[in-house]
Amino acid sequence: MNKFAAIAATAALCAVTFSGFAQDKPLVAGFDGTFAPHAMPKMGGGIEGFNVDLVLEAGKRMGRKIEVFAGEFSGLIPAMNAGKLDFVGAPTTVTPERAANLLFSEGYLNTYYAFVVGAGKPDLKSLDDLKGKTVSTNKGSAYDKWLQDNAAKYGYKTESYGTNADAMQAIIAGRADAGLTGNTTGAYAAHKSNNQLRIATLKVDQGLVWGAVFRKDDNKLRNAFDEAIECMKADGTVAKLHEKWFGAKPEAGSAAVTAFPGYGVPGMAGYDPTPHTPRCK
Repeated sequence: MNKFAAIAATAALCAVTFSGFAQDKPLVAGFDGTFAPHAMPKMGGGIEGFNVDLVLEAGKRMGRKIEVFAGEFSGLIPAMNAGKLDFVGAPTTVTPERAANLLFSEGYLNTYYAFVVGAGKPDLKSLDDLKGKTVSTNKGSAYDKWLQDNAAKYGYKTESYGTNADAMQAIIAGRADAGLTGNTTGAYAAHKSNNQLRIATLKVDQGLVWGAVFRKDDNKLRNAFDEAIECMKADGTVAKLHEKWFGAKPEAGSAAVTAFPGYGVPGMAGYDPTPHTPRCK
């Protein structure tokens, strides 16, 4: 009996060990490594930025190691759906179209669409000012979709580039009259352009937020990440990252400081209204 008991105990120990290995397997998060200041190359290799810090800290709160994968934004969601990534940590605008096929965390930043122009070029004050112009953007982004959907209406031509950096460079090189990107990335690009770019007056604010992206059936991981973000909002971590990377405190009542009820983005498909109290670490 002792022999069989020893064998059973060893088997049980192995089961626990292998279970622990499965639990500790690193999560692979995808980023657009050119979308400064959310994710961008750093000295010595790898990427850094607001979203990299946000996701790595969320991983610590979840008790999971995060591996960072950098690629073009247009390929991140397909890679996730193919099982090559566990989730997308790149800032992704939560839209009804995307929410119908994906799961999103709650929003951690408000986002609106900002137009960028050359520093010496005329300002854009209304959508009618886009007529006859070429507008650059990041391929596969929500900005790309907005431009495609409205090109005929406002009479402009759109050029899509693999990275946001290339879209901004197209303006400097004269291949585009303007560019469309997010408010934070546009401001950062203008700041780092040596006075070659500036933010136009024109913007498109649809009341949207940025969130992390998960496979449609991965409620468990989405919910765990969501709770980690809620804890980071509650203790001021997201606000500190906002100041670090954007140079300003988030506005009162904004997504950076507001923990939303349930899991996901209220009003969007995939939202789970189940009440919960996040287990903050």
